[in-house]
Amino acid sequence: MQTGMHVALSGQIVLQRKLDAIAHNVANTNTPGFRAQEITFASIFAQTGDKETAFAGSGSDFTSLRTGGLLKTDNPLDVAVLGDSWLAVKTPTGTAYTKDGRMQMLESGELRTMTGLQVLDVSGSPLTLDPANGAARISRDGMITQAGAQVGAIGLFQIDRTAKLTAAGTSGFTTDKPATPVLDFVKNGVAQGFIENSNVNPVMEMSRLIAVQRTFESVSAAIDGQDTALRDAIRTLGS
Repeated sequence: MQTGMHVALSGQIVLQRKLDAIAHNVANTNTPGFRAQEITFASIFAQTGDKETAFAGSGSDFTSLRTGGLLKTDNPLDVAVLGDSWLAVKTPTGTAYTKDGRMQMLESGELRTMTGLQVLDVSGSPLTLDPANGAARISRDGMITQAGAQVGAIGLFQIDRTAKLTAAGTSGFTTDKPATPVLDFVKNGVAQGFIENSNVNPVMEMSRLIAVQRTFESVSAAIDGQDTALRDAIRTLGS
């Protein structure tokens, strides 16, 4: 049984997924709060005749949770989400969690993200400020004050490290496990007037992109070589 070509093809499928993930990361290098997408692979062993052959598995997606750098904006409605905490936002399909702390206040006072999603407090209710009551001050624990009076608090949540994150928009995620309110504001919290950049390392991603492309080309050459050898063998047997 000819298995070499099938093994090489499984490798190409894996490399194509890798290329897609890297391209997606590179495209979002400058997206605030973006988390890089990674793929892990494992070999799948199958019995081919009297031998066991290792094929490349299709891969498993996961989200990199390493921290991105902070960028000072001095915008009072920008917050960098520190530590393991996440902001909660309301989407058409339910609650999502994000590290993108760029916010805006509507004429009604409603606090929304730059993409128009409602920012939620710890109870899951939308936050509303008073547009006529001056600039908002946001403390590390998310508490918002205007003119010296508390008007609400940004909800900060922690997501279990074992939870599966599913992308919801550019920088948001839904989770298969309930997020829990942040209780420790020493390591977690927000920094007003800052945003957190994407955690993508563009130099590393470009290096990976070049390596994967070269590997893909090598596998393609191997497939072409096996195809040529098989055709030659058929011609020889046919003559």
